[in-house]
Amino acid sequence: MELEEAKELKERCSQCAAVSWGLTDEGKYYCTSCHNVTERSKEVINTDIIPNTKIKSISRGLKRKSKLEKGWDWYVCEGFQHILYQQAEALKTLGVAPGLKDEVLHNLWKRYLQKSKQAYCANPVYAGRRKAEVSEGNVHHSDGESGPELLSDTPWSSCLESGAESQSDAPTPRPLAAPRAPHSEAASVCSGSLDGVEYSERKEKGVVKMTVPGTLALCYLSLLWQREAVALSDLLRFVEEDHIPYIKAFQNFPEEMKLYGRDKGIFAIESWPDYEEIYKHMIEIATFLDLPRFPDITKDCFLHPNILCVKYLMEANLPDEMHGLIHQVTEMTGMGEVDSLTFDPIAKAAKTVKYDVQAVALIVVVLKLLFLLDDNLEWSLSDLAEVNNEKNKTEKPWFSFRKWYLVMRKALEEKKQEWEEARAKFMWKSEKPLYHSHIDKPVAYKRREVVVNLQKQFSALADSTLTVKKKSPSNFQLSWAEDDPDRPCFHSHSLRGVLLEKGQALVTKNSLYWLSTQKFCRSYCKHVTTYEASNFSLSYQFLLTLFSFLLRIKASLLHAEVSLIEKKLFKKKYSETKKNLRCRKGRR
Repeated sequence: MELEEAKELKERCSQCAAVSWGLTDEGKYYCTSCHNVTERSKEVINTDIIPNTKIKSISRGLKRKSKLEKGWDWYVCEGFQHILYQQAEALKTLGVAPGLKDEVLHNLWKRYLQKSKQAYCANPVYAGRRKAEVSEGNVHHSDGESGPELLSDTPWSSCLESGAESQSDAPTPRPLAAPRAPHSEAASVCSGSLDGVEYSERKEKGVVKMTVPGTLALCYLSLLWQREAVALSDLLRFVEEDHIPYIKAFQNFPEEMKLYGRDKGIFAIESWPDYEEIYKHMIEIATFLDLPRFPDITKDCFLHPNILCVKYLMEANLPDEMHGLIHQVTEMTGMGEVDSLTFDPIAKAAKTVKYDVQAVALIVVVLKLLFLLDDNLEWSLSDLAEVNNEKNKTEKPWFSFRKWYLVMRKALEEKKQEWEEARAKFMWKSEKPLYHSHIDKPVAYKRREVVVNLQKQFSALADSTLTVKKKSPSNFQLSWAEDDPDRPCFHSHSLRGVLLEKGQALVTKNSLYWLSTQKFCRSYCKHVTTYEASNFSLSYQFLLTLFSFLLRIKASLLHAEVSLIEKKLFKKKYSETKKNLRCRKGRR
């Protein structure tokens, strides 16, 4: 019996190099060949003598070995908590304030567990499912080392605490209660977690199920609450560059948290995070949690369009002088007002803002005001700028749209090729093979071993490496320097070639403007007219392609944001168009 229990130790004896272990009466391993006793001891925790248990911290799990996998009994929510912990630590490494994990994300996750009745409530869903009655007077805490202390006993912030404590079914929030019933054999066959099967089939109305994309949504809500200098597109790019765990985050689970079967469908991700999907998750979770109004987005905040636009002007290699024009458009449209920028999930007319998309859309609108972008005027103005630059080489050069277009097209093509190659080389298969049941485990590991060996052989034959070198984190994908002749920098170029002095003010030489969307859908419809690239000029298409690549979004999403800004900027023009349409219908 002792030999059977000691089989899990596979290390060789330091004295005789044999792999044959037994257990002493004290629970320490000894070599049956040379009788050398090691300092290692077997962790034996018998929870059968503990009728009622309660976990001190949800991240710890029950350190009770299951019969089939020799792992801990754990719940799906603990898996998500480990992922959140990894993501919070990664954000901290990237320079986010340390308080994000303990003060903001901690409270959001605690609030989610309470709202979904998984913990911190009188009757957790798991206790009801197992029919285990946990008494307050006779409880014991599980032993063993704890996992990441994401849900430590730090106090709620005043804003978030008010909502959580108002739960009628949770007068005294408490951690997840551990069920009496042992880890059933059926559960072990179908999933490594205790509730993997039930969680994958659960469809409770009014409850937002947590997913791996949902963890990113929670992280972004935390960043937004703290008004960090990280937009949603930046967060997703850091995920793409492997600075934030996401695709194979389950690989960092503790060894004792066995993951297989239904857990695979819950934690294994087979696609990159999508901007619109994560944004939608963020709205759903914020609404589900009944979060109060977020801190105001003021003029000195990174997410304010006047500041965020500077970042994208620098990255897109556009003149600094455009910032003043963007500021004017922001003021004219009212997009810089605090109420229109601040996120308020529970307001009757909740306003949601895609801050990074809005910033680049403002840049596109200003470029249309300056150059019209009809595949004609921008080239004529470029001719004038180039002639002036030839005559006056000592003065500040005028901005040439043509030269900028040629430089940016080359840079975009190179960056796209680099991005596509990195995606093609990405290893989707995890180092830890996933399998449907413990019976398939040996086969899965054997297949993984064969695949790794084949990859090494092919890479040796091709004299190439399959792994992509991890980039250093940066806020910019494209950088520009004044003294680089191969990549000219246009930041210091002047807009005098496209502006005219009128008194003390400057006005654009171009007096025309075409609207990106002539007619919007009806009020009950939330989208604008579908974007068809062939209906627009090549210059406009290039701008959408450039900025949509930088943000990793669809060009149609940026086009829709441009149309909404134009609707605010040209209210009179839109009202006249609407009036003309009504007149035509009346004549018919």
